[in-house]
Amino acid sequence: SPAGMVLSVLVILLLSVLYEAVKMGKAVLLRRALLALPRSLSHEALTEPQEEEQSDPAQGSPSLMAFPLSFPRWFWFHVGQTLFHVLQVVLGYMVMLAVMSYNAWIFLGAIAGSTLGYFM
Repeated sequence: SPAGMVLSVLVILLLSVLYEAVKMGKAVLLRRALLALPRSLSHEALTEPQEEEQSDPAQGSPSLMAFPLSFPRWFWFHVGQTLFHVLQVVLGYMVMLAVMSYNAWIFLGAIAGSTLGYFM
C-alpha cells in the first residue's frame, strides 16, 4: 500500500539520520576520551594514584593491590565508545538490509537520511 511504503521510507530515513548522529557522537566521545588520557601512558599513570605507599605486609601485597577498585575516567569513555560502536554497527546493518531490498524509494530514503544526518 502507498501508506506503508511512505512509512517504510520515513523509518529508513530516520534510521539513516540516527546512524549519522551516532557516528558524530562517537567522534565527540573519542575527543573527550583522548583529553581524559594522562600525558604519560605508563602503567603508573593509567592507574589511580595511591595516596601513600603501603609498607605494612598485612595490608596486602603490591601485586594484589595493582588492580584498581574504581576505574579511571578514560576507561568509562572507552566503554561509552564501545557502546556507540555497537549501536552504529547495528544501525548500519539495518539500513544496509533495507537498501538490499532493491527498492528505489527505500534507497532514496537511506540516501536522504544520510545526507540530512550529516548536514545536521
